[in-house]
Amino acid sequence: MANANKRIVFLVDMQSFYASIEKAANPQLRNQPIVVAGDPERRSGVVLAACPIAKSYGVVTAEALWQAQQKCRNLVVVRPRMEMYIRISMQITQIFEAFTDKVEPYSIDEQFLDVTGSVHLFGDALQMAAQIRRRVWLETGINCRVGIGENKVLAKMACDNFAKKREEGVFWLKREELADTLWKLPIEKLFGVGSRMKRHFHRMGVYQIRQLAELAPTVLTRRFGVNGEVLWRTAQGLDDSPVSLNTYDTQKGIGHHMTLPRDYHTGAEIKVVLLELCEEVCRRARSKELMGSVLSVGCRGADFDVMTGFGRQMKLEEQTNDAMTLYEAAACLFDRHWQETPVRSIGVTLGQLVPDNVLQLNLFTDNHKRRSLAHAMDDIRTRYGQDAILRAASLLGAGQAKERARKIGGHYK
Repeated sequence: MANANKRIVFLVDMQSFYASIEKAANPQLRNQPIVVAGDPERRSGVVLAACPIAKSYGVVTAEALWQAQQKCRNLVVVRPRMEMYIRISMQITQIFEAFTDKVEPYSIDEQFLDVTGSVHLFGDALQMAAQIRRRVWLETGINCRVGIGENKVLAKMACDNFAKKREEGVFWLKREELADTLWKLPIEKLFGVGSRMKRHFHRMGVYQIRQLAELAPTVLTRRFGVNGEVLWRTAQGLDDSPVSLNTYDTQKGIGHHMTLPRDYHTGAEIKVVLLELCEEVCRRARSKELMGSVLSVGCRGADFDVMTGFGRQMKLEEQTNDAMTLYEAAACLFDRHWQETPVRSIGVTLGQLVPDNVLQLNLFTDNHKRRSLAHAMDDIRTRYGQDAILRAASLLGAGQAKERARKIGGHYK
């Protein structure tokens, strides 16, 4: 029986989520190696998900589709259907809510559950995890894995490092047993340690999580600042953050980034996309009743070997969620820093957000008229689709708004 003072937190991860959904929808694919990938003709030919059979050939998520096809000649490629994936993710959330009212989405295929107050209704934590797995499988055809811990970071590492490798798909990572479990793993298995941090630790002679856990926190703080202490606490299995329904309610910025279907060489065609990005960012800001006063613009060059591009930000003269106001500033920032090299991707972000219930008066611009027009356009798009009303520039060859209207999160619906 668990200590009454300890929380019981689950991290539930869906195995090969997109690929599993496609196999459940089409039984003919069940015994075939499949990947869900974007359209290679539009430069989005990247593996978004690979089923376990495809992974057995060495196929990995985020690699180029052509590389995956070289590893597995009989690979079946399925185009993503994001609307369906989102709908099933929400269905899975509803399943979890039958077990606890404390459910926090971590990503489209991972969710935290605090089951401290309800675990006794389903036996113990292991029995409850098995019931959750069974119900998700019966209702969606998706296999999920469950990491268990007394906090979120332990649950996450339990799932990633242990549950995913066990046939039963469940593992309980206990703080009092870390020396015999987590601490034996290489340092890169610690949550929060990426390839760059791994290199830093290796230069310090730290190769195993145990070595990090046994360091004094002050040593790490002096070298890495507050992140050093966070990593030490993670190695110790310490995490006070609650499983919260409101984790993502506070938004620091609203941004939109786009990878272009071809290299854009002229300022004129790049600015068409820049205007579309400003339009989308401002539409999203208005939908959340927010406006911002800091603009960030970034673009990346076409050559990965010789990195080109820039990322710059500027303070706006006034807070705004008006597309043309934002575009005029973005175009100015772009002209100032673009070195006339080919552009492969570009993004716009509006930051320092505040509620938009205060309208700044301007002697030279009718802000009230602009706001009314913007909301009218939003209403038309909400009712009839994102491409129901477009700026004329989007009808040019460089425009991407009509194509983007067919997608969710950059992938086809």
